[in-house]
Amino acid sequence: MGCAACAARIEKILQSLPGVLEAQVNFAAETARIVYDPRRVSPSLFEERVKEEGYELKPLATSLEEVSFRIGGMTCAACAARIEKALSRLPGVKEATVSFAASQGRVLYDPSLLSLADMRRIIEEEGYHFLGLVAEETPPGEEEKRLSSLRKRLLAAWSLAPPVFVLSMPGLFPWVKGISQPLRFYLLFALSTPVQFYAGGEFLRRAFAALKHRRADMNTLVSLGTLAAYSYSAVVTFFPGVFLRAGLPLHVYFDSAVMIIAFVLLGRYLEVRARGRATEAVRRLLSLAPPVARVIRDGKEQEVPATSLTPGDIVIVKPGERLPADGVILEGRSALDESMLTGESLPVEKGPGERVIGGTLNTSGVLKIRVEKTGQDTVLATIARLVEEAQGSKARIQRLADKVAGVFVPLVLLVATVTFLAWYLWGPAPRLTNALLSFVSVLVIACPCAMGLATPAAVMVATGRAAREGILVKNALALEEGARVEICVFDKTGTLTRGQPEVRDIAPAPGQTIERVLKVAGALEEHSEHPLSRAIVSKAKHFSPFEAEEVRAEVGFGVVGRVEGRPAGVGKRELLQQFGVRLPEELLKAAARLARKGQTVVWVFWGEETLGLISLADSPRPEAKEAVRILKGLGLRVFMLTGDNQAIARAVAEELGLDDFWAEVLPAEKSRKIEELRQRGVRVAMVGDGVNDAPALAAADLGIALSSGTDIALEAADVALLRPDLRLVPKTLRLSRKTLRIIKQNLFWAFAYNVLAIPLAAGLLYPLYGLRLSPTIAAAAMAMSSVSVVTNALRLKRTNL
Repeated sequence: MGCAACAARIEKILQSLPGVLEAQVNFAAETARIVYDPRRVSPSLFEERVKEEGYELKPLATSLEEVSFRIGGMTCAACAARIEKALSRLPGVKEATVSFAASQGRVLYDPSLLSLADMRRIIEEEGYHFLGLVAEETPPGEEEKRLSSLRKRLLAAWSLAPPVFVLSMPGLFPWVKGISQPLRFYLLFALSTPVQFYAGGEFLRRAFAALKHRRADMNTLVSLGTLAAYSYSAVVTFFPGVFLRAGLPLHVYFDSAVMIIAFVLLGRYLEVRARGRATEAVRRLLSLAPPVARVIRDGKEQEVPATSLTPGDIVIVKPGERLPADGVILEGRSALDESMLTGESLPVEKGPGERVIGGTLNTSGVLKIRVEKTGQDTVLATIARLVEEAQGSKARIQRLADKVAGVFVPLVLLVATVTFLAWYLWGPAPRLTNALLSFVSVLVIACPCAMGLATPAAVMVATGRAAREGILVKNALALEEGARVEICVFDKTGTLTRGQPEVRDIAPAPGQTIERVLKVAGALEEHSEHPLSRAIVSKAKHFSPFEAEEVRAEVGFGVVGRVEGRPAGVGKRELLQQFGVRLPEELLKAAARLARKGQTVVWVFWGEETLGLISLADSPRPEAKEAVRILKGLGLRVFMLTGDNQAIARAVAEELGLDDFWAEVLPAEKSRKIEELRQRGVRVAMVGDGVNDAPALAAADLGIALSSGTDIALEAADVALLRPDLRLVPKTLRLSRKTLRIIKQNLFWAFAYNVLAIPLAAGLLYPLYGLRLSPTIAAAAMAMSSVSVVTNALRLKRTNL
């Protein structure tokens, strides 16, 4: 590779290949990192494509692959910590992360030492389920099936819990005293047994599975607590003589066992529902793909399943229908609603030769489209996959919670055992009863779930909300870094500006008109392909141009010819001097003024007279000034990087109100400027187009790339904006700040809850104030702690950006 541009070109080639999830090419190190799906692409294809471009790709002996997959059966953060630890111990694994909230795992590994089958085996050996890769579709109805089963058990528990509670409280309900004690105990036993073994059966099965694998989790705590209360009560019911001979009162605690299961099931149901709302963004994206497509085969129009389309197929899309795949328009014009993908509220006009995205809505004309990408290669599927992977990623702030969750359950078991012994040995009478109740309370009030959900719940909601706005976040770390950004650096050309020149000013000579200047200039420039020429022709099309003939280019000076039979020209001042045309003093002053603003000036003459001059410049995007103003309102400083000269850079910086700028910076030097800022100890975000800015984007704490919607530039950055609207930059940073705030609130609540609740349940305040918690209240508190964390995270769905 001869330069950074070569690296960017190779990177783009690799990213375009089907099955490639991520590709990064490092010019300095002369290496490429490719994350791909081995079922859909072979490494030999990488070598062939790169060789076609005149380069050579040699695989390293230690090339790594990354895979993301779904995991079933996790019920708390301790489960995720257990699987993560087991995966990390496998040979060839460089990095393994498991998210309880997203029910996902991600592994970076050496395929020469490890296979996907090995990972599946170790997950299933730990007692969990491998549900397939993230790239694959979830089996239809799988999530609803799990929710339906939980709903049935919840209904059973809460149908039987009220009568159990009433029969257990003769003091509150006097009519219960009319039932003999043995009969009341038998009724309680009959009502509690279905709750313990049907509604709470899942806890028992998972607890025994955990015991089989020599581990403890949330199910262990619930099962131990409920079985202890249920078993003690069953013995009292059927063998009361044992307790009477020992001088112990006949108390049963069926209500504790039942209410614990009922509250835990309620909490879990609400939590699953809330987590479902957190991942709603992915489901909504995938639902955009229509089930059928109208394809032309053998000259006939026929409906086929959209999944059967292949590249090269010709499809017809009528008004009101969604596009079944990515492709190029062959015939027809229409306005396409891309709002669900890019966040752009207004339909976008598209015509022949333009690329379109599957899942977008055709609002008006009939379109004939040639299919280019289908299935998992479409923009829609790519966005959905990236959002889902981001939801399963971890932020640095989560590490402490994960470490605590990993040892939390064994610690709680130890505290519960110590509590039982302390109450039994030194507590007030009846000692056994009080010891049992305190033991159960400690077991059920402890909540590792709240700690495990604190960060991922917020990340899941934030990434989904971002996708709805047209912001694609790569991982949780991007949100964390975005919250701490202090300086935002923009590339100029194509980022702050449109990336193409346009007419900014027209100054006619005394006695001339703007219309005449444009008509003569437009007639000549019509014959040129120069970018400046296209801008002038675009401006002149509002008038009926003159006819030009004998048009020729004066290389380095401009264009000359004959207009309406008279000699005419458009170009530099030297061109007019060459033809002996006088330059008015007023125009010379105007030209100097415009040049100081960084604008390119072209002169127009007709016959022996100067008609006037036209100034052109690469104009800032219409929303750029507002975006800069909002960023400053957030307390950030805004800088600009550009390869243009000082005059042009200063003009743009002054127009937009930037804090500072660097001009005449070569592409290879941009990353060095970013590093210089970071070395001063400030957090930097870099905003560019994701191609020639790739090194600078990678060097920044947060890289933000503008995408066209059909070309997601996330490989080069941490965040991709799915439409070229710079106001999405402050929205990204504002969302990041709010997400980090929610995470901190959740972590504080989760840790504070457990630190305060466990000692309270153990009876620490009993000697001083006589305060202690019943198992029922402990279960309700535990259930609500998880729900509160997820509910707090869901506030991000409604927050203003």
